[in-house]
Order: sequence, then C-alpha cells, then structure tokens
Amino acid sequence: MTNTKALLSKIVSYVLAISGAVIILLPFYVTLITAFKTPQESAQSFFSFPKSLYLENFKTVFAKAGYFKYFMNSVIVTVSSLVLIYILVTMISYAVARNMKQHVYYKFIFGFIVLGMFVPFQVIMVPLVQFMGGLGLSNKFGLILLHVTYAAMQGVFLLVNYIQNVPVDLEEAAYIDGCTTVQAYVKIVLPLLKPMTSTVLVLNALWVWNDFQMPLMILNKLPDTWTLPLFQYNFKSQYSFDYNMAFASYLIAMVPVLIAYFVAQKNIVEGLTAGAVKS
Repeated sequence: MTNTKALLSKIVSYVLAISGAVIILLPFYVTLITAFKTPQESAQSFFSFPKSLYLENFKTVFAKAGYFKYFMNSVIVTVSSLVLIYILVTMISYAVARNMKQHVYYKFIFGFIVLGMFVPFQVIMVPLVQFMGGLGLSNKFGLILLHVTYAAMQGVFLLVNYIQNVPVDLEEAAYIDGCTTVQAYVKIVLPLLKPMTSTVLVLNALWVWNDFQMPLMILNKLPDTWTLPLFQYNFKSQYSFDYNMAFASYLIAMVPVLIAYFVAQKNIVEGLTAGAVKS
C-alpha cells in the first residue's frame, strides 16, 4: 500500500512537472520557429518546424523598423539603472544595516523604503505621471530614476538582511589597519556581498529590460526614446500582418536577458539561499 502511494505520488509529480514545462516552453518554441519561417510556412502550419532557417525576418527588422535604435535605448536605460542600483542601493543598505540597531532614525528609513513594496503600482500610476511631467522628467533620465527607486525597495530589503550576517569584526580589523569607513566598505564589505548583489542586479536587469508599463507612461509621446518593449507594442500594431517579423523582433529582445541569466545563474541561487541559516 505504501509503495502504491509512493508510486502515485511520483507519477503525479512527474505529470505536473512535465505539464509546467510544456506551458512554459510552448510560447518560446512558437516564438523560435515563427521567427525562422517564411510567411507561407506560417500560413500552412503555425506549430510545424521550419523547413530551413529563413533569416530575412531578422534582416527586415533591423533594416526597415529602426530596431537597433530602440535596442540601444533599452541598453542605455538598463545599464544606467543597474549602475545606479549597484552604487546607491548597496550604500543605503550598508548604512541602514550597520546603524538601525543603534538609531531609530535608520529603522524608520528601512521601514519607509520597504513599505513601498506593499503599495500597488496602479494606485500611484496617474499621480506619478503627473509628478514626473511637472518636473520635466518624462524622458529616459526620468525612467531610469523610476527604475532605481522601485528597485531600491526590494534591493534594500534583501541586502540589509544579508549585510547583518556579515561579521562587524572584519570592518573593525580594517579600521585598526588604518582603513576609513569608505575603504572598509569598498574593500571588505562589497566583495562579500557579491552573491546578493548579483541576485539583485540580475533580477532587476530582467525587469528593467522587459518593463513595458513605465516606458509606456513616460516615453510613449517620444518615439525616438522608446525602449524595446514599447517599440514592439507599437511595432505589433504597425506590422500586425507580418507575424514572422514581429516574432523575430521578440526573439532578438530575449537574447540579452537569457545570456545574463545563464551567466549569473550560480550567483542568483547563492544569493537567494544566502542567509537562510544564520551563523
């Protein structure tokens, strides 16, 4: 009886795992094969594998749609956001983690920042657009500031808890050797934060690169500053008759985030599991 239950449990687990894999991989499969098909092949069978690798869809995307310009807009926004996230969020987290037990002020800052995680974006969406417009920040710079602001909520929450597990003795030993607070932070603390900072940066890279809602609100009236998701939204409306070219554009946009994820996959796992057991 016990063996039967174990067998049924294993079968159910495999069925659920396979079903989940199919649901996740099917859209990617459709995107991949459609990008390499001719329009005639797509009309004949939407799910069949292409007879040959048809590359004209990719050439057309870059040649006719000005794709490279929007690709670079996304690169600029994503890289700038990540640099600021790395500099500002780690500094804020370090200051809060090392002082919140001694000063109520830092506890308030930590609570105030983390509280933003529980405010639905839809609640502040309209006032935020009006506020950014009033400051003249309805541009790429304003979009970068918004990304950094929203990344700070989750980033500070993760990093503060991680830094609290880093022994203070290491910094005190650095002070004895003549290091300043900044030197101890840069030379001692930052290298120890690599697993968690990698996690924060990669997760935010995936979010910023694929973000559609904020660019739609901030950049939609400025076509030259569109990011890739916003361009693809308008691109789909303009080229709705050519699914092959549209899917080719989607596939190109997926490549950078897939590379970033696979390169940093080990650090992501280490960062997510770090701090689960306190030393």
